[in-house]
Amino acid sequence: MDKRRFILPGGYIDDSGLVHREIALCHLSGREEELLADNKEMISARLVSTIISRCVSRIGKISPVPPEVARDLLIADRQYIMLKLREATFGDRVQATIRCPWPDCGKKVDIDFSTADIPFRESRDKGPLYKMTLSRAADFAGDNEDGCREITFRLPNGGDQEEVSPYLYENEGKALTELLKRCISSIGAVEGPGDDLVEKLSPRERMEIEKRMEEVAPGVELKMEANCPECGRDFDAPFDLQEFFFGELRTSRDLLYREVHYLAYHYHWSEGEILEMPRAKRRGYIEILADEMERLNNAVG
Repeated sequence: MDKRRFILPGGYIDDSGLVHREIALCHLSGREEELLADNKEMISARLVSTIISRCVSRIGKISPVPPEVARDLLIADRQYIMLKLREATFGDRVQATIRCPWPDCGKKVDIDFSTADIPFRESRDKGPLYKMTLSRAADFAGDNEDGCREITFRLPNGGDQEEVSPYLYENEGKALTELLKRCISSIGAVEGPGDDLVEKLSPRERMEIEKRMEEVAPGVELKMEANCPECGRDFDAPFDLQEFFFGELRTSRDLLYREVHYLAYHYHWSEGEILEMPRAKRRGYIEILADEMERLNNAVG
């Protein structure tokens, strides 16, 4: 099977502290397309973990990639993998329609860009733990002693996304609180500070911790610059890569089954054999069949 190799902007750190960054990426097969179509209500973060486990054959020296490793990957690494999977499946061009965010406009805006132009940054310090000192202006509510201004944290990963995602639809502030509870490993001398101590963090302290996390984390810039032709104003359009990619795959479920039927009818392959093929290979055989049928029809005519 054709595999593409890439270097993750962050990397997976195993229990021994070794950083694994090179990945071998397989194409999505009909099996993954079917999985996505059958799990429309599944939390996207969990779908990403499942897809990564199935389509990444190796991360560094780890092969195969179990679901728990996929969940432990940093968020930017997961975004990067999904970006490369989307390119392998549909190419690098993205064409979509969004609405102008200005309240007095709201007109539809067509956007067209290449995912190859999406910038990403690598992390310099690979962790797994990071230390910072809260500013005196933050004035930690739990204790004013200097020792309690020291924070140790890890970066959010896919498992955190899976657990926190439900809160995003209810209360974004609560989602951040839950994320900090999972990622902060110590406050001052207190290891595993627990819910009560984390909840005492002030908005200023949370902001400082969140900012520091962003500074040390790898990143994939998923905001597109756009211009509304109706009102002439520029704006930044967030690009939800996961939902966009999954949406592209889900809308083609009927087409997938038609392709399976067509190839099974002419080649007498089993459903399982056809579903193991990536989309490009299925389409390649269908094009050959179409050309051959056209040639035979022309010969008869």
